[in-house]
Amino acid sequence: MLSLRQVSVLAAVTLSVSAEPYNTFDGEGFPACNDVAAVHNVTSIDEMVEIVKEAAANGTPVRASGKGHMWYDTMCSDNPDTVIIRTENVNNISNLVLEEGAESGTVDIEAGVTFLQLAEYLHNNSASMGYTLVNWNITMAGAVAMGGHRSAIREDSMVAAGVQSLDIINGNGEIVTVERDDSNDDWLAASTSLGLLGVIARMKFKIYPDFKVFAKQETLEEDDVLNGDIYGLIAPYATANFWWWPYLKKFHWRYYDKVPSTLSDQEGFQNTFSITDAEADTAKSILETGKYLATSNMLFETIAFGLWSAPNFREKTTQESITEWPVYGWNYDVLIGGLYPDQKPEWEHDMHGKTLELAFPVTRANDMLKRVRELFDAEAEKGIIMTSTYRSGINIKFGKAYYDLLGQVTYNTSDGADWTKGAIMFDFPSFKPNGGDGKRFNEDFYPNLAKTLIDEFPCRPHWTKNTREIFGNATKNLDPDHLARFKVVRQKFDPKGIFKSIIGEILGFYD
Repeated sequence: MLSLRQVSVLAAVTLSVSAEPYNTFDGEGFPACNDVAAVHNVTSIDEMVEIVKEAAANGTPVRASGKGHMWYDTMCSDNPDTVIIRTENVNNISNLVLEEGAESGTVDIEAGVTFLQLAEYLHNNSASMGYTLVNWNITMAGAVAMGGHRSAIREDSMVAAGVQSLDIINGNGEIVTVERDDSNDDWLAASTSLGLLGVIARMKFKIYPDFKVFAKQETLEEDDVLNGDIYGLIAPYATANFWWWPYLKKFHWRYYDKVPSTLSDQEGFQNTFSITDAEADTAKSILETGKYLATSNMLFETIAFGLWSAPNFREKTTQESITEWPVYGWNYDVLIGGLYPDQKPEWEHDMHGKTLELAFPVTRANDMLKRVRELFDAEAEKGIIMTSTYRSGINIKFGKAYYDLLGQVTYNTSDGADWTKGAIMFDFPSFKPNGGDGKRFNEDFYPNLAKTLIDEFPCRPHWTKNTREIFGNATKNLDPDHLARFKVVRQKFDPKGIFKSIIGEILGFYD
């Protein structure tokens, strides 16, 4: 017999509710799903199971959501009967096993556990998640589902690389355990599932003894990167990336690696996304006019470049700014960090953006970046100066090869390209004005850039950072055999198609 709590949960699924958007982290006006009937803020795996069972019985579309790490309206299908299972309050961590002297161990984490929550828990237990991490404001399960990754070629960078097993609530409301097994298509599909197999309820994750790292940053001339040894700059380090400043024709090159814990007492903490009220007001006053004036965007890039040249770190124990490179500190604090306690993230200052991210074989890195420079120069010849309108420039990331069916860094695919050395990711965030029609400066440039790169290079889309149009065009670059194999697993896990999404439809998984 169902409890009163279960009855109320199920009633919420079956009652008619006026559809409304379900938004990304950017809030109102930035839908991840255009119309949903209900959002369930669940607090247990049992609740998730009951919702899925009832939805399956009624043919109700269901999508799981963590912290809304989305930019566009591709998370759901366009069915207004869709219900959202919001997982962030299902966040227990248990069964930590890391024996003294062991190289690694495991821990069990539930669907809503974020990177920040897990990092703090592990640090308090003298452990870490290594380099398989992304941003503080993303759930671990969400990062696995959408193929999230760190920037690294030497070390495993896919978050899924740390997963030892997944408990997935399938389309019948059953919990199915999928163990890591590279010979099993169930695993190769679940490793980057896009949420199309079901709800990731729990994961067993690989952990390591805690360790300290350093961060170092240098400024490079654009020509030294575009015509240089890109692989040689990135591959030697545990994690490394570039930030590109196209107006100034410069790159920041940042790299990190492990150091002895006794090397420094410094405990650096990196600031990601947070800014002061004064900084936000200044940035908005410049960038809003940049919708019309290239000179405003040129000014912004110049200021942002200067600010990003200094360490974006504080000493964690005192909150004092760190002013010199290198910076030292504990694993997660330096590699990711989070918000400063006296600041807010950009989107809470009503600063918003769009982005696009595409991955290419690292063997084509120079060619790809040179092609982007050609497109920038073609605009300049028309008197249109393109710039970065993001606080840290254009993010150029990298990924170690990792085999699964839908990941950005998989290999041995039908395009004939060599992905075995890893991938380069071109991640181009840009400011979205609040004024006027909301379009960016030279708006047409961005879709043209994406189309050119997709048409001219072997490339793969990031699964949360691209528009429907980009996914539609990029599908031709994906391995048909991988898509067919994933579709078979999808039909096995979700025979009624209740976990359908726009991306899944574009990829042909419901034909």
